[in-house]
Amino acid sequence: MDKFRVFRINERDGEIVAGFEELDIDDLTEGNVTVRVTHSTINYKDALAATGKGKILRRYPLNGGIDFAGVVVSSEDAEFQPGTEVLMNGCGLSETVDGGYSEYARVNSDGLVAVPEGMSCAETMQIGTAGYTAALAIHRMEQNGQAPDQGAVVVTGATGGVGSIAIDMLAGRGYEAVALTGKVEEERYLREIGAARILLRDQIDLGKRPLEKAQWAGAIDNLGGDYLTWLTRTMQYGGNIASIGLAASPALNTTVVPFILRAVCLLGINSVDTPRDLRRAVWARIGGDLKPRHLDTIGHRTIGFDELPGAFTAYIDGTITGRTVVEISR
Repeated sequence: MDKFRVFRINERDGEIVAGFEELDIDDLTEGNVTVRVTHSTINYKDALAATGKGKILRRYPLNGGIDFAGVVVSSEDAEFQPGTEVLMNGCGLSETVDGGYSEYARVNSDGLVAVPEGMSCAETMQIGTAGYTAALAIHRMEQNGQAPDQGAVVVTGATGGVGSIAIDMLAGRGYEAVALTGKVEEERYLREIGAARILLRDQIDLGKRPLEKAQWAGAIDNLGGDYLTWLTRTMQYGGNIASIGLAASPALNTTVVPFILRAVCLLGINSVDTPRDLRRAVWARIGGDLKPRHLDTIGHRTIGFDELPGAFTAYIDGTITGRTVVEISR
């Protein structure tokens, strides 16, 4: 196989250096399946890694990209024969092993999932890690008793990738999805993808008491910090909070009172290390009852591989709405 292009992240003299390079297959981290990557995507985590704004990689150098989809070209696993369309997200991509910003990926088949029937590689990356994380949150909440007839589910960071797809999926399942955002200009977008109500962050009274008025049957939180604290105070009895992100802060300053007196459940959502059977079950639901209905609205943005380096800043600045697909190869 000839050399191929990768977007590689390295550390030199304490500074992050990232850019295009050419590699051979043998230069990639070990794996038993080789995939010709057709599509990847940009997640906030990818932007942190590529710009050095966050310490994501645990070793250097590595190819960026925490997810990808493509076609198997060689395999030592009988389950994934050449020609099979597959996807992968998390599983150490761009943390401990080479990621999806590469024309070819060599990976361990334990983390691979066949592209759900009726979906394309491009569609799976419109969903990507963000959408998978949203689906995993809903799956975990429903395992813990969440149901549409219990009341509204609020989604913080609603215009981001996780938030947007969470709203779409919740609405599709019959939930009253409430969008919490700091972007007043995105109300039309949020309603279009399924939000029943819009709350603006700067108009919320976060409160100070251990318990405030009970408002939510459930929540999917991308922010952390004071907003997650507010959620613990305002949940209904038995409500589930799926904690996904820390865009505002990793801190959580609360008391045990909501967890005892209202039986609130705080569910940690880890999309990287999901066990194989759970990963496959969630992707099966993404191709089924959790399939987003507004993918062309949420994931309308597609860029070429060449455009990747210039696309990260908007994620760091928080000016992106929805999802960005990266077309790696045709």
